Amino acid sequence: MSSTDTPEATPPPGRGRAAFNSIPFRRFAIGRFLGTVGWQMQSVVVAWWVFSITNRPLDLGLVGLMHFMPAFLLALVTGNFADRYSRSFIITIAYLVTGVCALVLAAMAYTGVHTIGAIFAVLVVIGTARAFSGPAGAALVPTLVPRADFSNAIAWNSSIWQAAMIAGPALGGIAYSHGGGPTLVFMADAVLCFSAAAFVSRIRSPRGKLEKEPVTWHTVFAGLKYIWSRKALLGAISMDLFAVLLGGAVALLPVFAQDILKVGPEGLGILRSAPAVGAVTTALVLTHLPPLKKAGALMLLCVGGFGFATIVFGLSTSFALSLVALVALGAFDMISVVVRHTLEQLLTPDDKRGRVSAVSQVFIGASNELGEFESGLTAHLFAMIPLVAAGGIVSRGSAESNGVVVAVIVGGCGTLVVVALWAWLFPDLRRFDRIDTHKLPEEVQEEGAVVRGGN
Repeated sequence: MSSTDTPEATPPPGRGRAAFNSIPFRRFAIGRFLGTVGWQMQSVVVAWWVFSITNRPLDLGLVGLMHFMPAFLLALVTGNFADRYSRSFIITIAYLVTGVCALVLAAMAYTGVHTIGAIFAVLVVIGTARAFSGPAGAALVPTLVPRADFSNAIAWNSSIWQAAMIAGPALGGIAYSHGGGPTLVFMADAVLCFSAAAFVSRIRSPRGKLEKEPVTWHTVFAGLKYIWSRKALLGAISMDLFAVLLGGAVALLPVFAQDILKVGPEGLGILRSAPAVGAVTTALVLTHLPPLKKAGALMLLCVGGFGFATIVFGLSTSFALSLVALVALGAFDMISVVVRHTLEQLLTPDDKRGRVSAVSQVFIGASNELGEFESGLTAHLFAMIPLVAAGGIVSRGSAESNGVVVAVIVGGCGTLVVVALWAWLFPDLRRFDRIDTHKLPEEVQEEGAVVRGGN
């Protein structure tokens, strides 16, 4: 590692912009912001584009499924890659692949190719690239900063991601409305992805202990076994899985924007950005606060707040109230995310972080896409009930809009049930206190070695 790439030590505890004293973290942060802005521009436009072609909420769910399948099917492979090879190189390749896919989508939009199967095929390739970059990125961040700045780096990493979540959908919606359709958006996505790859590629040899053992079934399943052995970690990850799975209202935003709130693609971009507004504001506040106390109980309360905000959004017919509900949803989610990510990284040895992060990506990251599929499917099923019962008297458009509303409300109620159940099933999570009082596994091992050596 060159001297310019060495993370600079800062006095503990890490507060404010402490993580940015590390040059590698700065490069990673810039690349993550650019790549996420491009991804979100593409995501909001692909959803609108597909819905404008088919006018079926179910296809919005299928968009999420195309992104989810690679992360689920390749979880054991991607985690092992992240623990064996250069994590920055993996992320760089993923950005390049995503940029090429964006160019393919741009060409399809420009030439008028509206074959849903072809669009879904490109989305599967993008999902595959994200499946590799997710564990690599999560495992890379703790190696870019000193131990004292772990929580600060994770909070800033979440802030950057959420800031991109604000900018991306809004820019995508505006560009789609005033730039002549999806072609310009996909071209911009490609430029941003290639730029992100350039920044991340400059991160050289961050510290960390990569897996050296031969590939065996034991090493492949090590991440899953490790999570299972840490009940607080298992509870946090699995609770977020079911909360995100049930509370996937974002996937149905095109229907709300078009049929319920009637605000068009620009309004859709604003709606997609609203959760990120709440999240990034909360994350920025957290960067200036000491580590949270009673973190486990706070996480349970915030996931419950996420479910309640989802219910309010489903019931709302006011654009302003819908925005408030989505902002609150994002704020509650951000506290939960920071607690879970910090817990995940601090309780996991560095040589297992890639595999643990891959499992977490399936449980959490990919469950966003699976939640989108579940929301689309549930909305479709709820829409079929009045159509069948009324024998065609109710219009399909009205039935589908009502089905979407019911699906969101039921999902929010389901989230509240999950929180109550998890508080009972995982007392270790409920009683988990300050995240900064827990030592890294490698620190515990080193202390044990010193004690044994002294004896």
